[in-house]
Amino acid sequence: MWTGAMVTLYVSVFSFLALFFNYIDIAFPDALNTYIDPYSSSIRFEIASLIVLFPVFLVLMHFIRRDIARDATKKNIWIRRWAQVLTIFVAGATVIIDLITLINTYLGGEISIHFILKVVVVLLVMSAALMHFLADIWGYWDINPQYARTVGGAVGFLILATIVSGFFIIGSPGEVRLYRFDDQKVSDLQNIQYQVVSYWQTQGSIPGKLSDLNDSLGGYTVPLDTQTGSAYIYATTSSMSFKLCATFNATTQANSPTATNIAYPSMPDGSTGYDLQSSSWYHQAGNVCFIRTIDPKRYPVTPKPTK
Repeated sequence: MWTGAMVTLYVSVFSFLALFFNYIDIAFPDALNTYIDPYSSSIRFEIASLIVLFPVFLVLMHFIRRDIARDATKKNIWIRRWAQVLTIFVAGATVIIDLITLINTYLGGEISIHFILKVVVVLLVMSAALMHFLADIWGYWDINPQYARTVGGAVGFLILATIVSGFFIIGSPGEVRLYRFDDQKVSDLQNIQYQVVSYWQTQGSIPGKLSDLNDSLGGYTVPLDTQTGSAYIYATTSSMSFKLCATFNATTQANSPTATNIAYPSMPDGSTGYDLQSSSWYHQAGNVCFIRTIDPKRYPVTPKPTK
């Protein structure tokens, strides 16, 4: 039980720190790191870890304390001492390394709010862990059990507040699923757009309807809306213009991969990149149409071989 308690404690502390780091990254973006996971994958994993592991730690500690209350000799069991000393060493070493990193970064002239907040969070969390386990070795919690319960309640409230805050950032599971549907729709429209341009270059005209893009030999089938199972709306607006429409659940998120583009399609020669593909895919909620015009100079029709 002591081994399980220490493992769950260490992972919970790591998840708590990583979760706070993610919050800081969102509140104070680093100018040198502009990428933010649009689905908050790391935040979701850290919240899940805390929801499962921290209660497990509390349950294990409850059984351990109850066992010690029945048999006081188990208070001096070797693994308990090792767990205390190891945790004190790890916490103390982390505090020292944290301070060295802070001073070194400051002397290098690279100090920023983004960095300072992370250093402060590590310093506070590890200092609290260090003082808690030192007090445990000195018997402070045995003499003042009411303070131990107060500290335990405060830590539990802090973790609960941290977890709840995460849901305001990532949204509910239902909202995240809707965002994923929207990103998939944009990805499908981009793919269709690429196929329309390819059709233009090989046929010398744009397709009259989406089914013209289906190619059994090449293995291409026009995708359907994964959320509704219905076909996307396509219509020609001129001999070289067309529109693609879809119904979206929400406005494009600022950190969504579809705010600008997702991925350029691969060309037959292995290269990537169609300038048309970089057109904005920003959308509001509801039915949205994207108007596209093919530039024949940029996308010339491939000459047909002569007989």
